[in-house]
Amino acid sequence: MIYRIAEAADWAAARQSGSFASPDLAAEGFIHFAERHQVQGVADRYYAGKTGLVLLAVEESKLGGSALKRENTSGGTELFPHVYGPVPIDAVTGHAPFERDASGRVVWPAGFA
Repeated sequence: MIYRIAEAADWAAARQSGSFASPDLAAEGFIHFAERHQVQGVADRYYAGKTGLVLLAVEESKLGGSALKRENTSGGTELFPHVYGPVPIDAVTGHAPFERDASGRVVWPAGFA
């Protein structure tokens, strides 16, 4: 399972079109995802103070023709999952409002692996 913190508007568009494709796909050629243990760091670095977000859980085996690569494009050593192509809507096995607790920790939705 890989995870994406997404803008609610991007998730709404995915439900209409049948596939998830955030602006980073057009800008960079891939969609940024994270492993579960990486979500907190991603949230802190890129989504601090943002609202109207959703957390998506994506089953890797359901990505179809979209290529998944674990790589580091930022010069560090930690590998992150990147999906090269739109994500079929049926690969999204869970979605919920993105929430943090009072200390800023990500609140994992019930049923997310």
